[in-house]
Amino acid sequence: MPTQANFASLDGLHTFPRLLFHHAKTRPTAPAMREKDLGIWQTWSWADVAERVRALACGLAALGFKRGDNLAIIGDNRPHLYMMMTAAQCLGGVPVPLYQDAVANEMLFVLQDAGVRFVVVEDQEQVDKMLEIKEQLPTLEHVVYDDPRGMRHYSQTFLHDIHELMEMGRIHDRNHSDYLNAEIEQGHYDDVSVMLYTSGTTGKPKGVCQTHAAFIAAAQGGVQVDKMDGNGDILSYLPMAWVGDHLFSFAQALVAGFTINCPESGETVMNDLREIGPTYYFAPPRVFESLLTSVMIRMEDAGQFKQKMFHYFMDVAKRCGGDILDGKPVSGSDRLLYALGNLCIYGPLRNVLGMSRIRVAYTAGAAIGPELFRFYRSIGINLKQLYGQTETCAYVCLQPDGQVKSDTVGAPAPGVEIKIADNGEVLVKGAMVLKGYYKRPDATAESINAEGYFMTGDAGFLDADGHLKIIDRAKDVGKLSNGAMFAPNYIENKLKFFQHIKEAVCFGHERDMVCAFINIDVGAVGNWAERRGIAYSGYTDLAGKPEVLELIRECVEKVNADLVHDGMVADSQIHRFLVLHKELDPDDDELTRTRKVRRNFVAEKYKVLIDALYEGKANQFIETEVKFEDGRRGKVSADLKIVDAKTFPVVKKVA
Repeated sequence: MPTQANFASLDGLHTFPRLLFHHAKTRPTAPAMREKDLGIWQTWSWADVAERVRALACGLAALGFKRGDNLAIIGDNRPHLYMMMTAAQCLGGVPVPLYQDAVANEMLFVLQDAGVRFVVVEDQEQVDKMLEIKEQLPTLEHVVYDDPRGMRHYSQTFLHDIHELMEMGRIHDRNHSDYLNAEIEQGHYDDVSVMLYTSGTTGKPKGVCQTHAAFIAAAQGGVQVDKMDGNGDILSYLPMAWVGDHLFSFAQALVAGFTINCPESGETVMNDLREIGPTYYFAPPRVFESLLTSVMIRMEDAGQFKQKMFHYFMDVAKRCGGDILDGKPVSGSDRLLYALGNLCIYGPLRNVLGMSRIRVAYTAGAAIGPELFRFYRSIGINLKQLYGQTETCAYVCLQPDGQVKSDTVGAPAPGVEIKIADNGEVLVKGAMVLKGYYKRPDATAESINAEGYFMTGDAGFLDADGHLKIIDRAKDVGKLSNGAMFAPNYIENKLKFFQHIKEAVCFGHERDMVCAFINIDVGAVGNWAERRGIAYSGYTDLAGKPEVLELIRECVEKVNADLVHDGMVADSQIHRFLVLHKELDPDDDELTRTRKVRRNFVAEKYKVLIDALYEGKANQFIETEVKFEDGRRGKVSADLKIVDAKTFPVVKKVA
């Protein structure tokens, strides 16, 4: 584990509460947090945040919160919820953020496993979830809510308005003025600072215990590589329970001192993004895919002249935009054309995306398609990939400026050691590795080997420049029946580059060919269909249209044409596919809350479809149970047509 010497550069500021109060003392009027409420941006300075954190911490203490207690936090990104994280840490407690869109029964396991006594929620919706399961939570004593709308007639004594909690805390602080300072002084860099639960793709979620030392080290490394300071802005809109948000919107914000901005709601994120114009942006590949899809839809609706100009200048960007961004040599004529393209296309496009001020943008959480990655860099957005897990504070590899490659996740980040095991698994060591899984010493022992390396479960290799290339999850990498490598995630990401494809699941391990399930993007395909006069009644109807199947077949065959040139996976061309009759959904347990495919669950649930693909059938009937947002259950059925795709002969290289 890290020693005190690791934190000498922080001058003793080795816990998050100390960092917060340091900013409040040295730059009290600088903006720390913003939130858009009722259409108006509200701002809290570092002094404001410190005062409220102090009040919240003392209020928790007055309710009986003690060192070692776990505090569940449930809601959208809200300043008071971020403040509550630090308030719990002030008292030696551990914040445990949960995914706000999970239903009550999904939250139950985490709340029971963590033995939670205190829960802080955003609003009435989350309060109702707690009331629904409270009888199954004998340890739960207090629920604090941030938004009082709709709470007037809730009379339970264990419910507390967050502003009342703050007033209680201010009184406590006046009566015990030395109490909180003494609690903060007891804080140690090796104390657990947060507990983040894994997504549970292969079983029950596990509580990942990360220390102050781990997240501060990860934050410092990122700040160092990307030269961040207190003058930046980030839009904090991704789930607080996700490790990426905790690194960027909490840890790095407290280390570097930049401003976090909370959008008004999930529906207003794009408008809020344009208004704030962040300098620092983070999103999983799915968000970048969605943004590109919206751009392409708008271009399809544009006039012919605009379309021609767009495609012409995008060809220029594809040819030289990335090199210009990296400071590499580019001909004078290309520079001139790119400058003209920047004036007419790229600049307005960045503005529409809310990315005009971005100095660095990151993506992680899943592999991003190389084509998608190159698109953003080509229009002047400094998009990079990072690599990490919940167990490593989302911090293993970073891409320094000038060393960005589309097919790698970067070089080992400062303080990180990487080793490739004999079976190809990526092993990592450093201050950012988890302290342990909560109440699971067995799982901790299984994840860290005898040499102290965390076993990531990913298969990859280091290239000639020392950059890490991830192939797939080690457990997902298989072989076709002819012995060729089968890396499903690699193929799926190529498919998802097309704006008409939202999700893909490929099969092929120990089989003679690769087949795929496709989810269409109903927005992109619906727009495409409407412009061609194709009427449809909903997702299932649209997904089964012959014209849509032909559209997806063209996308699949383009991927096959690309795969044939990639020696490692040339044999993994998709021979047959079908378009699913429903979207894969976390509520139906087909995706995790971070929208990763539960591959084994999907394979078992849709076994009849997989069998039909490999048995050469032309179509297959299926009926599937679905859950609606209001808790009701229903069934969706369809007779799915199976489509054969063109494949290309693989030319084997002669040794």
